[in-house]
Amino acid sequence: MTSELSVEMLRKTVEPSGMCATTEDLTPLKEVIGQKRATRALKFGLEIKQVGFNIYVSGLPGTGRKTAVKSFLEDVASTKPVPSDWCYVNNFQNPYEPKAIKLPAGEGKEFQHDIKSFVEETRRVLPKAFESEDYASKRDAAVEAIEEERKTLLTQLNERAIKEGFVLRSTPIGVLIVPMIRGKPLTDQQLIALPREARDEIEKKREKLQSELRSAMRQLGGLQKKGTEEVQKLNKEVATYAIGQRVDDLIEKYKEFAEVKTYLEDIRKDIIENLLKFIREPKTPQVPFQAPWMEELPFRKYEVNIIVDNSNLRGAPVVLELNPTHQHLFGRIEKEAQFGVLTTDFTMIRGGSLHKANGGYLVLPAEDLIRNLFSYDGLKRALMNECIDIEEAGERLGFITTKGLKPQSIPLEVKVVLIGHPYLYHQLYLLDMDFKGLFKVKADFDTTVDRSEENMREYAAFVCTFCKKEKLKHLDSSGLAKIIEYGSRLARDQQKLSTQFGVVADIIREANFYAAQDNSKYVTGNHIRKVIDEKVYRSNLMQEKIREMIERGTILIDTDGEVVGQVNGLSVMSLGDFAFGAPSRVTASIGLGRGGIIDIQREAKMAGPIHTKGVMILSGYLANKYAKDKPLSLSARLVFEQSYGMVEGDSASSTELYAILSALSEIPITQGFAVTGSVNQKGEVQAIGGVNEKIEGFFEVCKVKGLTGEQGVLIPQSNVQNLMLKEKVVNAVRNGKFHIYAVKTIDEGIELLTGVKAGLRRSDGTFEEDSVSFKVDKNLKAMAEKLREFPEFVTEKKTQ
Repeated sequence: MTSELSVEMLRKTVEPSGMCATTEDLTPLKEVIGQKRATRALKFGLEIKQVGFNIYVSGLPGTGRKTAVKSFLEDVASTKPVPSDWCYVNNFQNPYEPKAIKLPAGEGKEFQHDIKSFVEETRRVLPKAFESEDYASKRDAAVEAIEEERKTLLTQLNERAIKEGFVLRSTPIGVLIVPMIRGKPLTDQQLIALPREARDEIEKKREKLQSELRSAMRQLGGLQKKGTEEVQKLNKEVATYAIGQRVDDLIEKYKEFAEVKTYLEDIRKDIIENLLKFIREPKTPQVPFQAPWMEELPFRKYEVNIIVDNSNLRGAPVVLELNPTHQHLFGRIEKEAQFGVLTTDFTMIRGGSLHKANGGYLVLPAEDLIRNLFSYDGLKRALMNECIDIEEAGERLGFITTKGLKPQSIPLEVKVVLIGHPYLYHQLYLLDMDFKGLFKVKADFDTTVDRSEENMREYAAFVCTFCKKEKLKHLDSSGLAKIIEYGSRLARDQQKLSTQFGVVADIIREANFYAAQDNSKYVTGNHIRKVIDEKVYRSNLMQEKIREMIERGTILIDTDGEVVGQVNGLSVMSLGDFAFGAPSRVTASIGLGRGGIIDIQREAKMAGPIHTKGVMILSGYLANKYAKDKPLSLSARLVFEQSYGMVEGDSASSTELYAILSALSEIPITQGFAVTGSVNQKGEVQAIGGVNEKIEGFFEVCKVKGLTGEQGVLIPQSNVQNLMLKEKVVNAVRNGKFHIYAVKTIDEGIELLTGVKAGLRRSDGTFEEDSVSFKVDKNLKAMAEKLREFPEFVTEKKTQ
């Protein structure tokens, strides 16, 4: 016979005397609790340098994945070198394609300051250089030399004209050749009044002189150009001398960086080519109503835009991006309105999280990343191409055709860590061909750890760390003992502790609230117990309604007496934040026929495939045990009474089998018992889920209908290790008011439910007399004989 479970087997308790006095005395936790597999995978993924070995941290929410990963990465990153700074500067050859410059950590700011100081000094020095007496004298000398040549040329031309009887006269439209007679210029009327021969002679001389004038004017133009070139040459020499030494000093300072040297030479060249911007009077407005900030626009192209500044870092960066939009990851190009038009330049380029994490580690929530399709696609592209491109998402898709900035790509060297659900990992691995090549390391965070002495100490250290971090009251030994017991309850295993630290943390927060109300210095076991009870009370309205309907007889559940073909089954109802057990009446009816076992739930399409499988196994059990010498000639119908929704799972298959055996043997079953457990074709009772909730649910029903001391629950033997029952259930068992039995086989269970031995098969093929199996076998033989009297049943087929 099956023995009743002892009180010690129903809940694995922690003795407070074996714990520390308070968590205040403990050393805060520095490592992840019991996640050796995950930490080993993380170490491997972080150390390997080859492309594609990024990490997917798989685990359920609330298991401390994010906190653990960030802490782990910060420890690793502290030993790594600080990555370089990155700047964007103007591309003087093509302003639409700004150049990227890489500098050692901390030198980006220094370079920015150097360039700013250089430009400010240039704006101050150049005007003074062009206002100096030395410059003025050299410029005047150059201008005077050209002017002297010009005067000489004009004098020679004028003398030639006078000799031929003409005079040169300057007008707004050019130089005119005017004829003279007796030293006086002729008017047009006077010229017309002359005889034709005289006019022709004058025109002939004028044409000849006009040709010489054109040649002279070309010489004058050449002299003017020469003068301009001389002045420009002088200006360049003066400007080069004024800023040359400063530029050379900067080139010498940054001689190890080829990009910087090129950029400095480009600045020198651009300043010399745009001297007027530096020597023009700043107070002279170029545009009416010009704003003061517009005066600085011409000099913005000389600024240095730092998008990554690692001057304050100690080790490699660890960036946790909780909102991985495209702009947050890859940066953006901002725009500003000027006179009603949106404009931009390289100074409005802003870096993203990928830039900040370059040379270090980037942590992203996988679910949020997948929701941002542009972000996920862009991240894969960046990892495959090993570079970061800053561009609009619409531009990548070809939706934007306007001309804009295209900053130079920045080389990417980063380790990406995605944190997500195990289901999402499987889906990405199967459906995304790029994923398996980019995230080759999986770090699997378990939801439970062994309840060893070491892990319990670390659990206590976690509580200490959490209390200090959030400035909560520390737990005394009784409170800590209850927390550890609650961890096993969450894990649904006496030998395990849950790693759902988010749930445990909420328990501590609520317990701190009640401790503060009681003016208690520490959180005690009573506070933890109250928190758990209050959490249940806030969510168990539906359970109370069902319990009330059972008490008032609306839902029919018997907790005493005996009935043939009727057993109390147990199921779990989940409301999302709360799950509870509820009993259901399972009945079986037997009749002649060849329909076999008919599941009414299945026929009504109110059962899932797992439940259907469990019912079909019952036919295998009956055939294996009772149909070796005769056909099964019965039509048995099973149903969950007063069930109006879908039924899924096979945990009631043993319950249904007990009901069938009772109906076939015509032996009543004690209604004070409820049963749970799946069964195989050999009659072995198998483990199920939600064993604690099922036991507690039936206990509550028995409590409202009256505990008689004869009531109890049958569970699979393999589920004993999962028992972490509420203390009130344990106390009822201790006081003999309630009983829990563990069974390995159907035979053990039927004996307990009926009080009749199951019966073994003897050597002659028969079963022990007056046993359950004997009566089942006897009635099945009688039904087979009886069926022969009704040939029409031969054609009956089991409903598929």
